[in-house]
Amino acid sequence: MAKMSAESSLVIGRVIGDVVDSFTPSVKMGVTYTSNKQVFNGHEFFPSAVTQKPKLEVHGGDMRSFFTLVMTDPDVPGPSDPYLREHLHWIVTDIPGTTDDTFGKEVVSYEMPRPNIGIHRFVFLLFKQKRRQAVIWAPASRDKFNTRKFAEENELGLPVAAVFFNAQRETAARRR
Repeated sequence: MAKMSAESSLVIGRVIGDVVDSFTPSVKMGVTYTSNKQVFNGHEFFPSAVTQKPKLEVHGGDMRSFFTLVMTDPDVPGPSDPYLREHLHWIVTDIPGTTDDTFGKEVVSYEMPRPNIGIHRFVFLLFKQKRRQAVIWAPASRDKFNTRKFAEENELGLPVAAVFFNAQRETAARRR
């Protein structure tokens, strides 16, 4: 079986479509939670494994490039009827283009995933800023966040990288 490209798994996972328009990734981004769990498209994590904000690695930028990271959940309150889409979990701006740690300005603090109904997608999107301190608008609420509108209002364009994981509510029966 051929390995799926990151782009095609974003299409299959409906990240492209539900959250952002089609784009071609041009930067490598790694998202790693404590306990060295790296995020790969479509992999499932227990909410208890993602309580602390992850480490971010960006490869493909340079000393003069800065990025904005957005983490969002497009499946609120549940994937079958996500009428509260999207719930914002995190925004970090002014991330240097040569970083292997989440080094930047936290505009919206990290909020751990707490899915209630069904399997939720948690999406990390990386945008290239036109200049440092380009992002000034922070949303008033985490609810009904719109990634496309945020990117447009801050002149970020399409993402340069994205990755997502799935998580659902942990029950005693599911924990092993």
